[in-house]
Amino acid sequence: MIAPAVALSLLLLISSVPIFLVFGIGSSLVAIGELNLPWATLLQVSMGAVTKHVLIAIPLFIFAGLIMLRGGGARRLVDLSIALVGHWPGGLGIAMVLTMGFFAAFCGSILAAISAVGTILMPVMIERGYPRPFVVVLAAAAGLLEALIPPSNAAIIFSALTMTPVSRTFAAGILPGLVFMALLMVYVIWRCRHLDRPKRASTQERWQAFVAAVPGLVTPVLILGGIYLGLLTPSESAAVASFWAIIVGFLVYRELTWVGIWEALKSTAITTSVIFSIIAMATFLSVILTYTQTPQAIIKFFLEFGATQITFLFMIGVICMILGTFLEVVPIYYLTIPVFLGMISVLEIDIMQFYIVFGAFVGLGLLTPPVCVGVYTASAVIGEAPERAFREVPGFVLVGLIYAIIMIFFPIVSTWLPSQL
Repeated sequence: MIAPAVALSLLLLISSVPIFLVFGIGSSLVAIGELNLPWATLLQVSMGAVTKHVLIAIPLFIFAGLIMLRGGGARRLVDLSIALVGHWPGGLGIAMVLTMGFFAAFCGSILAAISAVGTILMPVMIERGYPRPFVVVLAAAAGLLEALIPPSNAAIIFSALTMTPVSRTFAAGILPGLVFMALLMVYVIWRCRHLDRPKRASTQERWQAFVAAVPGLVTPVLILGGIYLGLLTPSESAAVASFWAIIVGFLVYRELTWVGIWEALKSTAITTSVIFSIIAMATFLSVILTYTQTPQAIIKFFLEFGATQITFLFMIGVICMILGTFLEVVPIYYLTIPVFLGMISVLEIDIMQFYIVFGAFVGLGLLTPPVCVGVYTASAVIGEAPERAFREVPGFVLVGLIYAIIMIFFPIVSTWLPSQL
């Protein structure tokens, strides 16, 4: 049954069948037809995967970000970033990177960040003469900060898979996130150095923009402060962030409406159902890997190959980039991490370094065609044809490769903060 199941899964994937069905149909055929496992076993494992307490934080963080968008918080962050760096070479591009970084600190969803910040900034950048393809890919690349700067859905899912405390995984992404932001900003400055720059904002304009953005800037303090002071769990901090976003939208900015809340709830439900359906079906594959002892076989192969920490991390990078060209983040995590965990232990690789390097290469894969979700999302925001934006992808992939290499050869960037907890 294994060969027919694999062939059927590939056919379904090529046919654009939803990825959770690809996982579910192919894996269940092998589990039931080849391994003779009862349906009850698969359903129990699946239910256990989606009912982990830490996963409750995912819809709450998504909801908080969408409320900040509809309540006016995202626009204030954009205004603050433009006031601070808008006069720099490529200032509006740098403002997008900074705003994505701010927005990452209370959202956790890559696509939500691209939609929220891109809707506001991308039309302004195009109006100021920035090339449309560059604007699209910059938004997609900057959106990857959501996978690094806490809170991050990727970090929560990684913690659920590896039984690692979410607080450590969140901490691991802070310094790498800042490094990636800096690299993106350097590339934007170089790429946009010939474009016209607006005049420098006055001190009063900057102060006004800062005061207006303070309620939004307080949100990450509530989230991370509650977690690291031991006052709140990640799920509780996400609930506090959602409540705070509603208060700010209603009482401070007075832009949030009941219709806006309803739209945010609907978007949250759709996004969450997609994520959790993939998690539920991907666990079928983990059952197969456990019963067939596939991870042990892979560990034996790498040891006989003579893999070192560096070569193994680069091998992971190649695998993740290939998978990222046609799969999204969640299925890649559930497809590969259970297989790699044993090898990490054998080679004594710090799990926080693995998380950051793994995420870096998965992010690179998500930028490259054909299935580059971020580019398609950013293109849809401004009505640009995605294929026209592809010519800007190589420059950002180069930036991502430099970042990934830094994370491989300088593990202290990803391991220092978690070690202090």
